[in-house]
Amino acid sequence: MKTPLRLSPIHDALQEINGSWRDLNGMPTLFSRPEDVVNYTRLGIADLSFLTRFGVKGKNAANWLIQQGISLPDRPNFWCQLPEGGIIARLGLTEFLVEDSITSTIAPQLAAACQHPSAVYPVLRQDLALALTGSAVTELLHQTCNINFQTLSIEHPVILTTAIGVNVTIIPSQRHGQPFYRIWCDRTFGEYVWQTLLKIVQQLGGDAIGAEKCL
Repeated sequence: MKTPLRLSPIHDALQEINGSWRDLNGMPTLFSRPEDVVNYTRLGIADLSFLTRFGVKGKNAANWLIQQGISLPDRPNFWCQLPEGGIIARLGLTEFLVEDSITSTIAPQLAAACQHPSAVYPVLRQDLALALTGSAVTELLHQTCNINFQTLSIEHPVILTTAIGVNVTIIPSQRHGQPFYRIWCDRTFGEYVWQTLLKIVQQLGGDAIGAEKCL
């Protein structure tokens, strides 16, 4: 058997879930489940850790990214779309997170370019990356996070907060007519975050879904 290049922080936990798997970006990934259509609409949680990411910080980070042809959010704690569906999030004045879509390769290109540039420092991003979808997402977040997302009136916010006692980064959005939330956290908390959120998702009538519905 070929050894995977990468493993999700919750690879072992996902082995307990029935569904079809695919290798995406060198990572074995839970790709689809029979009830994905229903749970995507009601409440679904998916592992998107296979997406490629790149972090950079430093006083020259913004200028360096612009030199690489990247359009930036003009303020901290906002995000914007990249070509081919990726995103760039501005986590502060001088720190950025880039995440590709399944079809883009901007993150590894930036990582290759960021070798020894002045005043720019690459940030290793091996996060647990999750998606939460469906009409009951707000109820889930009420139980797990101290931010009232329904009161947010700004577009493309990046929320740095805590959920179930863990520091997380959250991006709320809409996709296919449904609430769609992206969550990142340190991989060392991965299994705890996954198991805790999955239990609440199931209590609210949803379940784990494959990555296919979130691409």
